[in-house]
Amino acid sequence: MAVQDGRRLRIMSGMRPTGRLHLGHLVGALTQWVAFSREYDAFFEIADLHALTTAYEHPEAVGPARDEMVIDWIAAGVDPAQTTIFQQSLVPQISELLVLLSMIVPVSWLQRVPTYKDQIAALGPHVATYGFFGYPLLQLCDIAVFRADTVPVGRDQVSHLEFGREVVRRFNHLYGPTLVEAQPTLSEFPEVPGIDGRKMSKSYNNAIDIADDEAATTKKVRSMITDPQKIHRGDPGRPEICPVFALHHLANAERLPEIERGCKSGALGCVPCKMELADGLNRMLRPVRDRRAEIDPASVAAVVEEGSARARGIAEATVRDVKRALKL
Repeated sequence: MAVQDGRRLRIMSGMRPTGRLHLGHLVGALTQWVAFSREYDAFFEIADLHALTTAYEHPEAVGPARDEMVIDWIAAGVDPAQTTIFQQSLVPQISELLVLLSMIVPVSWLQRVPTYKDQIAALGPHVATYGFFGYPLLQLCDIAVFRADTVPVGRDQVSHLEFGREVVRRFNHLYGPTLVEAQPTLSEFPEVPGIDGRKMSKSYNNAIDIADDEAATTKKVRSMITDPQKIHRGDPGRPEICPVFALHHLANAERLPEIERGCKSGALGCVPCKMELADGLNRMLRPVRDRRAEIDPASVAAVVEEGSARARGIAEATVRDVKRALKL
């Protein structure tokens, strides 16, 4: 157990509510969340305010998406009895801290966050709102309000966390030691290919969902692209460029050498290779899907409310200390 000075260390992470999660979420974030929850006092956020920074025109979709996502969390092994699952908008202290900290953050600090311009270019100019501009500061408040000691981040999020650490240092320098400067836990999430060979993503419509049944998974795997030079069964293949082979690393790791040899020699055709992958993925996902089937969707609201109540209590103490430091 991660302990320092006699107390259990706290970790915080979250996701925007986008509905059902896929294989990439499972082997990337969720398996690590389950491991973190054994070691840390873990806080997992349903980031619905963050969702509104790019989906502000469709707020009605957030609620149903939240429930599907939390069901997948629990099915993957995130235990509400051992972790704090909370909804960002149900912890108003996060928004209050955002206002307070915004008073000391130079505009230039936000402008230099590299993902800001990149995401506008990718998503379109309509997302360039005040809320979207302040996204990294809201992320900091998610972390700082719970005085999290560490945050799991991928390399693409390191700049956001460093921005937040800089804001904390500025606040503590101006008003005295009040906020915790969270340390990064670098998480090298494996990039899981989708059925079209690109990174698995809901936006690409190329995902194998946790909630898919076995027939749907098999159908998706059968449609996957493979090495374009391997047309006939006897043709030698290049497993290093094949997304089907990449997924075998997850589902059939013990068989990789045989699959690789068969592909390179041409002895293994793409259809039987895909069928073995489908069988392996269904076997791997079966326990998660079985747990998912047992979860009552009506129970999600109670899980979120209970977790949010605990989160509010901790967040309120932080905001009280911040106000005291600001002489408010």
